[in-house]
Amino acid sequence: MAARELITEPYAVFGHPISHSLSPRIHNLFAKQTGQSNMTYTAIDVPGQCFDQALTKFYQQGGKGLNCTVPLKELAFKRADHLSERARRCGAVNTLVFREDGQIDADNTDGIGLLRDLTHNLKIQINKQKLLILGAGGATRGILESLLTEQPEQIVIANRTVSKATKLAELFSDLGEVTGCGYDDLKAQRFDIVVNATAASLHGQLPPLPDTLLAEDACCYDLAYSVQPTPFVSWGNQYGAAVSTDGIGMLVEQAAEAFLIWRGIRPETMPLINDSRLKQG
Repeated sequence: MAARELITEPYAVFGHPISHSLSPRIHNLFAKQTGQSNMTYTAIDVPGQCFDQALTKFYQQGGKGLNCTVPLKELAFKRADHLSERARRCGAVNTLVFREDGQIDADNTDGIGLLRDLTHNLKIQINKQKLLILGAGGATRGILESLLTEQPEQIVIANRTVSKATKLAELFSDLGEVTGCGYDDLKAQRFDIVVNATAASLHGQLPPLPDTLLAEDACCYDLAYSVQPTPFVSWGNQYGAAVSTDGIGMLVEQAAEAFLIWRGIRPETMPLINDSRLKQG
């Protein structure tokens, strides 16, 4: 009897640009680790204006699920038929699941990915700590709720446009102590954890930060990731942070959460994270 042909189940990440993405490597390693031999995962370059067409095409070709990254998270939010509660509050999604009837379930795994890397992998305590988030864009929206579940003493959002920071703080103020301010307002403040959620590192730049920003044994965490230390990671090391690291752990952890949603099994993340951080250091 002829061997039965394996029917593959396609997954992908959409974004623009996307050639730099580590997601295919991560998810294909997850699939190998968990014995999901019928799963494939690729990166597809999709500009914003082509998103709807590309989404429909991928589903018609048998696609089971998608990750969406810049600049598509808000567009994916609008296309979803069913949103998780955390995705609804974020106003953006990064993980889509196609139902058999074509309806789309959507979630945002960024916040839980960051939280797991901070608390589980790096052993950083958030409860009763003072947190600063740099930037008031979509990246910050994606992580605020998860951070607030740990009940920090306060979260301050700093942004060049102060009104954007204060407005975002108001949206999440029902979950805890959140305020917004400008960078000039940081000069007299000190923080236990500073998260860079701006795009500055992607351009080799650094937000305007005072030298006295870090409390003793502070943690600096850059959502961006790079083979070499980002400007923000280097800044944290220069000014005495006990931990200063980039977002490779968050990337792997949010991917594991998406993999769990799709395949019903959570892969081991530490082998990938340790390997990546060793290569950086």
